[in-house]
Amino acid sequence: MTGIGQSVRRVEDARLLTGRGRFLADRRVPNLLHAAFVRSTPAHGRIARLDAAPALTVPGVVMVVTGADLAGMGSLPCNVPIASHDGRPMAAPTRPVLPRERVVHVGEPVALVVARTAEAARDGAEVVALDIAPLPATMDFGGPDLWPEAPGNLAFELRWGDVARTEQAFNEAAHRVALEITIPRLIPNPLEPRGALALPDGLGGLTLVVPNQSPHRLRRTMAESVLRIPEHKLDVVAEDFGGGFGGRLACLPEEAALCWAALRLGLPVRWVADRSESMLTDTHARDVTARAELALDGAGRFLALRVVADVNQGAYLSQAGPVCALEIGVSMASVYDVPVVDVRTRGRYTTTAPTDVYRGVGRAEAVYIAERLVDAAARATGFDRADLRRRNLRAPIDVAVPNAVGAAYDSGDFGAAFAAALAKADAPGFPARREAARHGGRWRGLGIAAYVYPTAGGGIEMEQARVRVHPTGSVTVHVGTHSHGQGHATVFAQLVAGRLGLAMDQVDVVYGDTAREPWGRGTYGSRSLASGGSAIVLALDKAIDKGRRIAAHLLEAAVQDVTFEAGAFRVAGTDRAVPWGTVALTAYVPHKFPHDELEPGLDELAAYGSKASTYPNGCHVTEVEVDPETGAVALFAYTAVDDVGVVVNPMIVEGQIHGGIAQGVGQALMEQGAHDANGQLVAGSFMDYTMPRADDLPAIATATLAVACRTNLIGAKGAGELGPVAAPPAVVNAVLDALAPVGVVTIDMPLTPERVWRAIQAARA
Repeated sequence: MTGIGQSVRRVEDARLLTGRGRFLADRRVPNLLHAAFVRSTPAHGRIARLDAAPALTVPGVVMVVTGADLAGMGSLPCNVPIASHDGRPMAAPTRPVLPRERVVHVGEPVALVVARTAEAARDGAEVVALDIAPLPATMDFGGPDLWPEAPGNLAFELRWGDVARTEQAFNEAAHRVALEITIPRLIPNPLEPRGALALPDGLGGLTLVVPNQSPHRLRRTMAESVLRIPEHKLDVVAEDFGGGFGGRLACLPEEAALCWAALRLGLPVRWVADRSESMLTDTHARDVTARAELALDGAGRFLALRVVADVNQGAYLSQAGPVCALEIGVSMASVYDVPVVDVRTRGRYTTTAPTDVYRGVGRAEAVYIAERLVDAAARATGFDRADLRRRNLRAPIDVAVPNAVGAAYDSGDFGAAFAAALAKADAPGFPARREAARHGGRWRGLGIAAYVYPTAGGGIEMEQARVRVHPTGSVTVHVGTHSHGQGHATVFAQLVAGRLGLAMDQVDVVYGDTAREPWGRGTYGSRSLASGGSAIVLALDKAIDKGRRIAAHLLEAAVQDVTFEAGAFRVAGTDRAVPWGTVALTAYVPHKFPHDELEPGLDELAAYGSKASTYPNGCHVTEVEVDPETGAVALFAYTAVDDVGVVVNPMIVEGQIHGGIAQGVGQALMEQGAHDANGQLVAGSFMDYTMPRADDLPAIATATLAVACRTNLIGAKGAGELGPVAAPPAVVNAVLDALAPVGVVTIDMPLTPERVWRAIQAARA
């Protein structure tokens, strides 16, 4: 069976696992030129000298591009224009493709070298004469102003809630708890490093082949804002690529410079980064510091929440840089019934690589802050951690009512997910397991994280899908979203096969080429099934409706009497039927159907726009053991119960949850894009930036609750970001629970052995 709810194996895997994938570096292109970039080594400085002449003497070098050459080119925009809460526009300094006067972060590209071989391009880049006069680095928000239009390095300030009522609630509270929280900078690190290939067509246009999650949005930004050419002159192709996680969404300077060079030379130019270059220059993520306060009454009921969060934007506002601060605000109340809040988020500039969206952007930070704060409140007041959460969970939702930050959850039973997770994790048996670990010289802790977060961005999530029905009845679906590891090609094919009664091999899903696919916003934010899948359903319904009219003609019946199910059109109440394939063929034979009323074929285009967000939710529980002598943390159990709405393919949902948990565990225990005081990235390779491996994870127990949402045609809520949202607070809360007996009350990620060991020693002292 292939319909909704079946664990169909991924159709992508056979091709990818047998070496038949089509990645950027696999392309064989005649007359191909290669590119390398000259980059800033200081974090901040004035360009005193930039001389390309030495590079032009290197054999094979054909061009060197500097900022002076790009005088007529546009800048890289921030596509999330927001105003501060008081109406002031955001301070958004111009981000050039290649700077002419000043560099503002390590790795900023200042010149492009194009050569006949990759080796010659690198040799040429090494001899470009570049002198940068150092300027002070701004590594904290109180450092020297980086931009004159942003005093205090403030890009924008947002606010939610009611200041006066929150202050009153805190004044009347029986308990007040506060935490200072730091969420470290992360580097997304997809499996495939970044790169791009620009292919000019000789007519003033070009094709940009690039691993990007939103080809249509990149096309529009690159063409109109940066290259300043008509949009139809640029085609963006995103074939197979090794993951995205949000780090493959922005329009970045390397791709723009490559396009400019290819158009001028009239020849294809390709750049492929190595891992360290990619880590240095990809958009980074997270990097938030916050002060959070919670007010409670004597019975443990939450009265008010107050949060001030500073989000490090890096040196520029990236394409979607402000989204993290926005999402922290709208996600802050989480699963709890908090009457009133005062939440402020501020975007700040530093001399570091720009930050942008990353799996669970903003929602992960908000849930982390909330769950750390609830655990701290339980310790401070003496309430049991599970009981304190249970007292404050929102009731099951039947009617969408806005919460204190204006988020209107349309569905969800938070208490059911919470109870199911604790039961599945055998929380009542934990004290015995803790005691057994203590006898073995280990400290065991239990961590809980309940969550809800918005996905599918209500009101801005228009998607399109085109269904092409072939004369044989097989179907090709063109979608504006993308599939680069999530299994979307399988799930979309499953929707079509189940609806039309086809085998999976009768359905092809095509994506990733702006010249072939309808417009779409791409793949990010757990939105593809809710928005893209709903567009497919609409297109299928239109094709079936047209097929019903043809079938009525063949069956000599009234259209209203013809139904469609199990792959056939039937006259209701009779045994007269005609299969889907016959109707599809008839649609291409005009004399066999009323062609004066219908166009030939069953091809249909449909658009779907969600009017509200979806709200996946759930609860994760983990158990850890800490070695008190070394500070090493080992995960012993992980349980996840998630409400993702209607589940199309349980196997793919489970895989998404497992992969997301691995990313969340990496953030909690080992990942940090650390810089020194001079702005140098000191975690620029996998020797210093630790990624999670299989042996860092325990067996993961999962379960899903299928509480259908009412905001899309499928009832799906999204599953891709559950792990990165829930795992960090679950793991950190578990470690803090293990360390509580020695008096450790707070610790910031990543919980490396050294950091945990130092916290133990400080508490003992």
